[in-house]
Amino acid sequence: MKQLQNIFHALSLTLLLAIACTATTRAQVVYDDSIKILYPKADSVITILNAESNKVETDFSLSSEKVLKLNKVAAKDSTRLMKDWSKWRPKPKKALWLAIALPGAGQIYNRKYWKLPIFYGGIAGCVYAMTWNNQMYRDYQRAYIDITDDDPNTQSYNKFLHLGSKVTEENKSFYQNLFKKRKDRYRRWRDLSIFTTVAVYALSVIDAYVDASLSDFDISDDLSLRIAPVVMNGNSPTIKTNLFKSSAIGIVCSLTF
Repeated sequence: MKQLQNIFHALSLTLLLAIACTATTRAQVVYDDSIKILYPKADSVITILNAESNKVETDFSLSSEKVLKLNKVAAKDSTRLMKDWSKWRPKPKKALWLAIALPGAGQIYNRKYWKLPIFYGGIAGCVYAMTWNNQMYRDYQRAYIDITDDDPNTQSYNKFLHLGSKVTEENKSFYQNLFKKRKDRYRRWRDLSIFTTVAVYALSVIDAYVDASLSDFDISDDLSLRIAPVVMNGNSPTIKTNLFKSSAIGIVCSLTF
């Protein structure tokens, strides 16, 4: 009985020792599925941070340049929209070329619209006079040619005769001189109408150029012309020759500029 108890105690101790050794062995073993923390070197961390900071600075500088460009574009657009037309002044050369290209265009460019009826009315009147005088000149020229030839079939001059009047051998020379004078008269009037049309056109060009040039003309209080009466004494030293040695009344003009 005692032997059995001793054997049981020996087995128990052996079992306890085996369990203790197994637990110790397991505590010292490192398994592969554990989390490993790798710490980088100090210089690598600084390099990465510097690279990131440079990238951030570059991105920021690019964005700032874009913002500046957008601001400039917006400023130009606002300047165009907010242009002060009260300070606008026409350019003389541009007004000159516009007036040459089209009558009245220079006045439109200078914003002197009230001058348009004057120039257009003058040109229209001159063109009408030129056309009418030219037609009358051609009619009397044809009548003069018909009355001077010996062809009885050409009698266009009859429409210029009074009712009941006829051209005979006695009054033929009279009508020839009459038609010749009227022909020459309407020719002169036609030529005068042409010159007048050109003059009105040239006047519109000159007016456009001068008006644009005088848009910056200084008209201030310092520019003045004063006209006043004055009594001139005969004994005045400014008057060197005075036969009667008496006073006289005159007018003095003074220009201040």
